[in-house]
Amino acid sequence: MQPADPAPLLDIRDLHVALGQPGRRVPVVEGVSLAIAPGRVLCVVGESGSGKSVTALAAMGLLEPGRSEVRAERMSLGGTDLLRLDEADWRALRGSRMAMVFQEPMTSLNPVFTVGDQIAEALRAHTGLPRAVARRRALDALREVGIPAPETRLDAYPHELSGGMRQRAMIAMALVGEPALLIADEPTTALDVTVQAQILALLNGLRTRRAMAVLLITHNLGVVAETADDVAVMYAGRIVERAPAATLFRDAQHPYTLALLGAMPEGAARGRPLSPIPGRMPAPGRAPPGCRFAPRCPFAGPDCAETPPLREVSPAHAVACHRAPVEAAA
Repeated sequence: MQPADPAPLLDIRDLHVALGQPGRRVPVVEGVSLAIAPGRVLCVVGESGSGKSVTALAAMGLLEPGRSEVRAERMSLGGTDLLRLDEADWRALRGSRMAMVFQEPMTSLNPVFTVGDQIAEALRAHTGLPRAVARRRALDALREVGIPAPETRLDAYPHELSGGMRQRAMIAMALVGEPALLIADEPTTALDVTVQAQILALLNGLRTRRAMAVLLITHNLGVVAETADDVAVMYAGRIVERAPAATLFRDAQHPYTLALLGAMPEGAARGRPLSPIPGRMPAPGRAPPGCRFAPRCPFAGPDCAETPPLREVSPAHAVACHRAPVEAAA
């Protein structure tokens, strides 16, 4: 008898997000459903503008209420209904049970405070620990994320650290409260390849040791291949394919996923020329009716004027395409 799948820690069903002033809001995310179990890494992948970051910000309660509208059938974290939280509840939750690492540390770290002070303050905000104890915990956090000479870096300012060390410091700040869920939004984009690999290995080690759920936002399928247990591919605000990572790389079935795989630099190393995706993603609120990828899709036909549902084609593998699988037509 197969063991039951663990209950999801983060459970999002039918999420819709619109941005802008009331009466002029534009839909950015439509019908997105995601679930992450403890100890698992879910990568959400897609081009810039696909709605990945907005989905993450909605899950963290970081969208400005007056300039956004968030609706969902369900959005919960470990049984807590996130849709019912007020701002005080959100502040208590963020940094303790859930935390987020952003793409560019220099826009997130305060330049006039030392790294140690910022990590300690994040901890004290949730625990009320004395400053000396919080400082020791901050030092332990810097050690855990592999910053060299952490005793010295504790009193360094952000501009005195390299890009890789700043990102490690951001991860330390996010994890010092021991959250059950970490959301990482493009955490390696501004780093060179060697440092990127180190950061990904760090995140993987941390989630294994802590049995922590990780939602990783990226546009890089190379990052997905290195880290993901499960993958959700987004295009123009919707999920078009969702599968375990091994299944996706072995048996991708949506034309957009296949196009992303064809555009990977690793393809050239295997003797295949790179295949850029023609055209561009539609702007929010200007998507064509039916399948939003149809104007760029080599397999599009008359039936693509109807919106394809996200349907399961094999266990845990769902595709939103009338013509999937499309390999035979390639």
